[in-house]
Amino acid sequence: MQVFGSSGTRGVANEELTPAFALRVAKAAGSVREASRFAVGRDTRETGRMLENAVASGLAAVGADVDRLGVVPTPGLQAYAADEGVPAIMVTASHNPPAYNGLKLVGADGVELAVEALERVEEALLSEAFETVAWDETGRDRDVEGTNRRYVERVCGAVDAERVAEADLTVALDPGHGAGALTSPDVYRELGCRVVTVNGQPDGHFPGRDPEPVPANLDDLGRLVRASGADVGIAHDGDADRAVFYDEDGEPIDASASFAALAAAELDAGDTAVSAVNVSQRLVDVCEAAGAELELTPIGSTRIMTRIAQLEAEGAHVPIAGEGNGGVIFPDYRVSRDGAYIGARFLELLAADEGRASDVVAPYDDYANVRVNVEYEGEAEREALLAAAEAYADDAAAADDAGLTTIDGYRLDYGDAWVLARPSGTEPVVRVYAEARAETRARGLAEDVAAALRAALD
Repeated sequence: MQVFGSSGTRGVANEELTPAFALRVAKAAGSVREASRFAVGRDTRETGRMLENAVASGLAAVGADVDRLGVVPTPGLQAYAADEGVPAIMVTASHNPPAYNGLKLVGADGVELAVEALERVEEALLSEAFETVAWDETGRDRDVEGTNRRYVERVCGAVDAERVAEADLTVALDPGHGAGALTSPDVYRELGCRVVTVNGQPDGHFPGRDPEPVPANLDDLGRLVRASGADVGIAHDGDADRAVFYDEDGEPIDASASFAALAAAELDAGDTAVSAVNVSQRLVDVCEAAGAELELTPIGSTRIMTRIAQLEAEGAHVPIAGEGNGGVIFPDYRVSRDGAYIGARFLELLAADEGRASDVVAPYDDYANVRVNVEYEGEAEREALLAAAEAYADDAAAADDAGLTTIDGYRLDYGDAWVLARPSGTEPVVRVYAEARAETRARGLAEDVAAALRAALD
């Protein structure tokens, strides 16, 4: 797909992602989906209302009424879409920096559009096959109140609230000035937790930290955990569809380790888990121990959700899926990433074990992960980087040093470690991921591949 990458379409707002472009996407989506009514929401970004207006105009131009939800987490918009039976468009750039914005398309079942459906929308967009209507048939829009409240109640009703409350937990929360600031504090308080927050004010400038919830951006959360004596720290990205954790000592928990802990509690023999090609060995080990299958996809929530639907149509049971970035999916709850719900499920683990967050993930803490970004400018540099990655991978595989997987980028498995190089679907970088039991081994692999890529630009 040229427009819709691994999770929607994104770009620098008012430069790459303009109101005119957003209007065209909405007209294409409205024309292809053939729905008389859509929902539209946005995260806290400064350009969110501008682009929401463009989206609403595009939908109205093809005859669709618009429910404006305002600032809402992506999973809140998805819950509304499923409850009302209407497709939706979310204006968000998720974890990208403040200057970015984006569009995410959701079906009437509350699930991000599958690859095939996105391709139809993209075809209509690129060919401008819009089905605009006469002036007296244009859609109307209305403001919808209470979406966030409905979402909070839904999350709280889907977990063992009594067990969590009995554990008397203190939660340190960092919603990162994003949409989760409007909902996650209420979720955890209503589950009976004491909640303390940092970066808890909605603010599209993201003054406290960048939206991506990675350790480099979460020093304040670690300090808050230690200062408050919290049992766990929870952080979201800009649209709150992901959750990452800090332990009781204010130290970051690797998101692959928390994913593995959640998966171990869900999987039984005969089940199937779905993850991306950069899957951690932790999840591989959990699946093997449970007697469950593991299906790999290209990176990105769209690819994962598409595969979940295919597997369930074939009769498989997929109780958990996602990626090791905090984007865990519980398909029995909903086929979407939901940061507040992920956090609540982790609180269930804490309550069930009557232990510390570090104890919950200790069985899955045997590997170190390293990620390096190699930036490029323009298509020529991108192609040079990918050619270098292919050459590096082919050489390693030919020397029988590693097994090669090319489902999405180039992954080399060394038995004790692996490394993957692939282009980002949302930013002008080629990402190099590596994992090993020793950080020095992982970092060495990642830096070796990154150096080969950078050499291609010299």
